[in-house]
Amino acid sequence: MKQYLLSVFSVDGAPAMSDEETEHMFRETGRINDEMQAAGAWVFGGGLVSPDVATVVRVGNGGTTMTDGPFAETKEHLGGFWVLKCEDLDQALAWAAQAATVCGPIEVRPFDELSQA
Repeated sequence: MKQYLLSVFSVDGAPAMSDEETEHMFRETGRINDEMQAAGAWVFGGGLVSPDVATVVRVGNGGTTMTDGPFAETKEHLGGFWVLKCEDLDQALAWAAQAATVCGPIEVRPFDELSQA
């Protein structure tokens, strides 16, 4: 069985969700998580805090540097993710379609088969 990463994007500058919208998203995400677990697809998943609290670690020139903030200057950031076991890409896309109804755009990527050995 292949593993897939389903990633959720958050967009800088997007309107903030209301408390009711946030509660709905968390409730529906929990429901989808429960369905993934019941189906045996769930490996791991989680939400991430805002990228402005990230620390970037770089090694080079004989030393290590640590800087605040995201590495990439972009308006889209990883907001959360799932790692799923699926029979094929179609099954992963079906889970992504459910998740996208409450979390917004979902990127689906298979793990490199060499990394699953």
